[in-house]
Amino acid sequence: MNKIKLNKDGILEYQQNRPPYLMIDEATEVIPGISSKGFKDFKPDEWFFKVHWKNDPNVPGMLQIESLVQMSALSILSLPGNKGKIVYLTSANNLKFYKKITPGNRLYIETKIKGFKRGLASCEGTGLIDKKVVCKADFNLILPDEIKKYNLKN
Repeated sequence: MNKIKLNKDGILEYQQNRPPYLMIDEATEVIPGISSKGFKDFKPDEWFFKVHWKNDPNVPGMLQIESLVQMSALSILSLPGNKGKIVYLTSANNLKFYKKITPGNRLYIETKIKGFKRGLASCEGTGLIDKKVVCKADFNLILPDEIKKYNLKN
């Protein structure tokens, strides 16, 4: 399968999140339907550092998970016919946060699609800083346009 590399402009072509809620900067390797890898640089002027927490700025846990989700969504959105469609998070399990992510950190993100069928995806993601795991999660995504194809009436 072909590997894709996406800069920020390329990411914006594939998925719907926009700054300041875009939580990935580059996808260094996307294998459609299989996996995605990339990173997010957390600059000191990120909007959430001002409020989480004033004397101890760090990336909120749910935004860490959002980074994993957005990277993983690229694996689905890069499949033929899915570019630019909406993907929703439906559940997240086994959330683990091992170390704070602070201003100036680069979060490397590695995600895998464990299964994708009829618009439902089972995924896993890991965030690393300096080759050490700082967060990870299992989560489920849906592609509503794909699910609609399988809805049965009566």
